[in-house]
Amino acid sequence: MIEIDGSEGEGGGQVVRNACALSLVTGQPFRITNVRGKRSKPGLMRQHVTAIEAACRFGGAHCEGLTVGSSEIAFEPGRVQPGEYHFAVGTAGSTGLVFQTVLIPLVLADAPSRLVLEGGTHNMLAPPFEFIAKSFVPIIERMGPRVSVRLIRHGFYPRGGGRIEVDITPAPLKRIDCVERGALLSRFATAVFAGLPFDIADREIKTARKFLSDWPEDAFAVRELPAEEGPGTILLLEAAFEHVTEVVSGFGKLGVSAESLAKTSAHRMAGYLASDAFAGPYLADQLLLPFALADGGSFTTVKPSQHSLTARDVIERFTGQRWVFEQQPNGCHLVRKAGAQ
Repeated sequence: MIEIDGSEGEGGGQVVRNACALSLVTGQPFRITNVRGKRSKPGLMRQHVTAIEAACRFGGAHCEGLTVGSSEIAFEPGRVQPGEYHFAVGTAGSTGLVFQTVLIPLVLADAPSRLVLEGGTHNMLAPPFEFIAKSFVPIIERMGPRVSVRLIRHGFYPRGGGRIEVDITPAPLKRIDCVERGALLSRFATAVFAGLPFDIADREIKTARKFLSDWPEDAFAVRELPAEEGPGTILLLEAAFEHVTEVVSGFGKLGVSAESLAKTSAHRMAGYLASDAFAGPYLADQLLLPFALADGGSFTTVKPSQHSLTARDVIERFTGQRWVFEQQPNGCHLVRKAGAQ
């Protein structure tokens, strides 16, 4: 039984998701105490419970302490059974975080799977659908598996009601090197809104245009969704390169102005574009697990986040691999397995 203190490092739900995935792949049970110990509301939230329930259902696993608010869980993995599954997070719990939990065990299974995930598709503190589809999944496909993701209906916080469909054709994960992002191909900024005044999205896109003044005029757009898919708004900034696409998102929430949301997002995108790194901070978080299960490969990223460092530590507990972040002369960090050449 691998013992993990959930308050160490980043201290959030990522520890739970990565531990479940690694447990199902390696067959090692684990216990987490102080679940999400550094969050303002510690313990399991609805989306974490759904993610673990999903892991138990397709992974033949058993989990003690699986209730909303629980601060300790013990997880005993079984055998992964690919197939067709429907997981509903409820309200606006993140479908993206459930997807992160179940994807890697299923891409390493012995038969295809089809998933329907219902809940929030565009949530604060979680990857939006566009990041999954354009940034993360293409890298997984370069490693061998085939993964098709489709957004059927948007689901904004707090109402939810979104739907994502996923088809997975498994294959062994092969090692790849993602060091150069290649030439810039396109840039887009889209303010998406539903059930809110047009003025909010309009101010988001006008502010983004001001701070991304070197982007072409036709890169900026406003997209209105049916009102029943809201209320909610998200600003999506996308920079597509030959080998990777970076997606930066800013979520609307009460108390944060459209201008502030757009300014923060534009500065984050500008920071990525000013670097030579392949992966932004959020993509780097996601790549560590599949790269570790491929037992190698490398990628460059910006300054490692606490999320990435915590993911590295959990991976080491299950696999014995140590992943290192080596700063390069250009300021990027090369991420690779210790001892690999």
